[in-house]
Amino acid sequence: MKLICSKSNLLKCVNISLKAVPSRTTMPILECIMIEAESNEIKFTTNDMELGIETKVEGTIIEKGKIALDAKIFSEIIRKLPDNDVTILTDDKLNTTITCEKAKFTIPGQSGEDFAYLPFIERNDCITISQFTLKEIIRQTIFSIAVNENNNNKLMTGELFEIKNHILKVVSLDGHRIAIRRIELKEDYADKKVVVPGKTLNEISKILSGEMDDLVNIYFTDNHILFEFGDTLVVSRLIEGEYFRIDQMLSSDYETKVSINKKEFLNCIDRATLLVKEGDKKPIIIDIQDGYMQLKIDSQTGSMDEDIDIVKEGKDILIGFNPKFLIDALKVIDDEMIDIYLVNPKAPCFIKDESENYIYLILPVNFNTAR
Repeated sequence: MKLICSKSNLLKCVNISLKAVPSRTTMPILECIMIEAESNEIKFTTNDMELGIETKVEGTIIEKGKIALDAKIFSEIIRKLPDNDVTILTDDKLNTTITCEKAKFTIPGQSGEDFAYLPFIERNDCITISQFTLKEIIRQTIFSIAVNENNNNKLMTGELFEIKNHILKVVSLDGHRIAIRRIELKEDYADKKVVVPGKTLNEISKILSGEMDDLVNIYFTDNHILFEFGDTLVVSRLIEGEYFRIDQMLSSDYETKVSINKKEFLNCIDRATLLVKEGDKKPIIIDIQDGYMQLKIDSQTGSMDEDIDIVKEGKDILIGFNPKFLIDALKVIDDEMIDIYLVNPKAPCFIKDESENYIYLILPVNFNTAR
């Protein structure tokens, strides 16, 4: 195999490909990037058996072939080469020479025949949305998935993608909070319900351009989801199991409704957390009265209280929250004014807009014992 590519194009492809290279594996071939120059296009493929990425690079194929190269070493070499054209040449013993200007590296390769190719996905069942929309949906929900993975909460490490009645609903939860985003689709699609791993969505979010004019096609099978955008394919296994029935957790009843300036509220909580050390579980206590909301925090470092102007409907209420959960939700809401719905000090609060394009449910904490 012999091919020539610009360093900038190579580096872009390598950076995308690295996202599906496992950090630890018992199968050394999975630590490789597969380079194929076989049908007038140069393809890079990586696969950790849960997540697989295939991306194309522009270049000139002088001699066709394929080779699997250690992804970490190859990426470091490309990163440090001069900004010029790079020639990649393999011999019959799979040794690969990478040349750029006066720099020349030779590294051993492995046969491409041993590589774990991406599963074949039939491209029938598909929805199309903008890259901007998908990137925003992920940003506005991914923070509330569970991080640690055990048998009890495997489903919590993913996000529910549900299509029904022209609506794509994306849900994440971690046992303390729920994030929901709803997007109206431009066409009518078949009903679908799958759970996509959070890792997959995190990695896709980093690759997406975020441009409104750039589209992404999403294909579904029983076991996999495929994202196709630009010159890149991302295939991921789905998380098996029945997702949580969140509809019964979403009550429209409330005793208190608060309208508040989002930025003021976020800045105030942010200031309060200056007194909370990492790992410290001190709640922020919110006292809602007519016309104002008082926020208080009391820790070993000190105490802080601040009043914010609000518009209140309904009863006064005194309630405590983990400040991080409030901050995470507020950071991803773009509205200037937000509405908060509360029932009592032991029931979850809801932050949502009128049309329920977003809903954030946050469980309160018992601050009487936490003080």
